[in-house]
Amino acid sequence: MKCPFCGYEESKVIDSRPTDEGERIRRRRECLKCAKRFTTYEMIESLPIIVIKKDGSRESFDRQKLLTGMLRACEKRPVSIEMLDHAISDIETVIQNSLDREVSSDKIGELVMDKLKDIDEVAYVRFASVYRQFKDINTFMNELNKLLSK
Repeated sequence: MKCPFCGYEESKVIDSRPTDEGERIRRRRECLKCAKRFTTYEMIESLPIIVIKKDGSRESFDRQKLLTGMLRACEKRPVSIEMLDHAISDIETVIQNSLDREVSSDKIGELVMDKLKDIDEVAYVRFASVYRQFKDINTFMNELNKLLSK
């Protein structure tokens, strides 16, 4: 593992512990050259997930892109990065556990909205307004009414 501080390629593992219910391993390392410590994560390599976009194009599933969208919806809300990271892990697990290697962006959007509804209702409405492309106040109010009726 290359040191992020000096670029030296050898380090020793100081501590290892499982994270995300055993899905990943967090390792604390110490560079053998500069003695600075850094953290790495190790996870099982999985088959790539291909996302089919609304326009028919295909791209690889990007966890960071999903986090960026969810962060935007949760801006100025009491939602921690850890909560979002856990939600994204759950979404990724659902997708991985399906037998399909290709998933539509619509399916991912619905999974995100389900998670956001449980995490923060304001973030859910923000995400839904962009995802569902509300055209006017009536469609927005319909979504709010659905949320209130539950």
